[in-house]
Amino acid sequence: MNILELSEQEIIRRNSLNELRAMGIDPYPAAEYVTNAFSTDIKAEFKDDEEPRQVSVAGRIMSRRVMGKASFIELQDSKGRIQVYITRDDICPGEDKELYNAVFKRLLDLGDFIGIEGFVFRTQMGEISIHAKKLTVLAKSIKPLPIVKYKDGVAYDSFEDPELRYRQRYVDLVVNDGIKETFLKRATVVKTLRNVLDEAGYTEVETPILQSIAGGASARPFITHHNSLDIDLYLRIATELYLKRLIVGGFEGVYEIGKNFRNEGMDKTHNPEFTCMELYVQYKDYNWMMNFTEKLLERICIAVNGCTESVVDGKTISFKAPYRRLPILDAIKEKTGYDLNGKSEEEIRQVCKELKMEEIDETMGKGKLIDEIFGEFCEGTYIQPTFITDYPVEMSPLTKMHRSKPGLTERFELMVNGKELANAYSELNDPLDQEERFKEQMRLADKGDDEAMIIDQDFLRALQYGMPPTSGIGIGIDRLVMLMTGQTTIQEVLFFPQMRPEKVVKKDAAAKYMELGIAEDWVPVIQKAGYNTVADMKDVNPQKLHQDICGINKKYKLELTNPSVNDVTEWIQKI
Repeated sequence: MNILELSEQEIIRRNSLNELRAMGIDPYPAAEYVTNAFSTDIKAEFKDDEEPRQVSVAGRIMSRRVMGKASFIELQDSKGRIQVYITRDDICPGEDKELYNAVFKRLLDLGDFIGIEGFVFRTQMGEISIHAKKLTVLAKSIKPLPIVKYKDGVAYDSFEDPELRYRQRYVDLVVNDGIKETFLKRATVVKTLRNVLDEAGYTEVETPILQSIAGGASARPFITHHNSLDIDLYLRIATELYLKRLIVGGFEGVYEIGKNFRNEGMDKTHNPEFTCMELYVQYKDYNWMMNFTEKLLERICIAVNGCTESVVDGKTISFKAPYRRLPILDAIKEKTGYDLNGKSEEEIRQVCKELKMEEIDETMGKGKLIDEIFGEFCEGTYIQPTFITDYPVEMSPLTKMHRSKPGLTERFELMVNGKELANAYSELNDPLDQEERFKEQMRLADKGDDEAMIIDQDFLRALQYGMPPTSGIGIGIDRLVMLMTGQTTIQEVLFFPQMRPEKVVKKDAAAKYMELGIAEDWVPVIQKAGYNTVADMKDVNPQKLHQDICGINKKYKLELTNPSVNDVTEWIQKI
């Protein structure tokens, strides 16, 4: 990397790096550094009346106060921060004081990793700290961290730009309080979910991510190509059809926690790749699954928050079972006044017009129209957990017909905080009915619905061998974590959410500048001065440009031969 592409701080840090090496100190040692304590444990276990505890800790330098022969630093490890008291004569007991005077005071920077050996004590100000007896350089940081200062619980100079935070999550985790806690809670959500399913005796499995048919849901897939087989494959949009094959194969219950991919929009609650848990259990129905789900979520909430409640955007949501259960057509009637029971596709299309819904088009079938009405007028109103049940058959191509309500299916969606969290069925196990449902989906595809399901002949073949009565559910893990941690955007619960490509400053190639008679060595200097393209130099005052580039040559000690003002004038005249 050209020195002119670096900031002054980066140049200083690289010089310090070279100086450390010249002193015989490896800034990136290979050996294990043995620690025996974390900052949080040291503070929690400290007792004033006990013999001072000997500790070995490691972490980043996050702040520093140098006061001559004695200094204080704040060290951040994986659990938290602790103050360290460092004196010259303690870490340099002999005649050579370079480790303190040169290395610690001058060559180490905020963000560097060091190891500290010493004993724990309480300062006169009452702060539990470590008195350092030995300091070891563990890793040099050559890019300065943004420094967020905290006073009385208030953050100053915050690193808070969302795009920067998501793009550089590694920095976000280091400097912003509470970010790591969100992801530790996410781990607790997944661990508790897995524990509940394992305790119930169900088997965790893995099914293909690359699939020849994107089945199991209505969504637009990502397409890729397998060179050896010379076929197109899809990143899975759901795990459903493979998990049901395993129920056919004789498993009592199977579940998978994994990534699904949908080539659709991005917003505060949608990411193109997302984590989902799908569970299928033989001999159960959707009523059993509602009972199981509300107990599962109650237990997860207690594990994460210590109680059955979570606060999201100022709203307190209770996950204590049981939850309200409401048929979807009753929900639509409750919110719009229209009773859609027994209505045809054309009658429902007319209702949409009367409700002044502008997004409706001719490709939408009866199920899609009902879904649009529910989405616009009902979905956002259910803040407390609510099971929306008994969906029309047109909306549910993989669901068993309702045992007592003609035209409806045994399906529920769990709504929380105005969004779908889970989708579940009494699974359709009639192979002939399933084939007809698939054919209806193909008719929708022919009308232009690019989210309609494709017929999966192998899945139909599996059903023909016989699948026992089964209930299944899919739960969106990312949305579940949002609810449990009080976050309002999905990006806050994903370490690395999908982002638009990073904007890069457009720069002309050196050859374009050389066409004007500019020596190649001067191109980085001109670009450092802010003239990233030849066009940027047009109409610039030659004396100003001359002054800018000669100043950079001097400042960075590049030792290039300065051009004359006449040379610069000729460059500009050629543009």
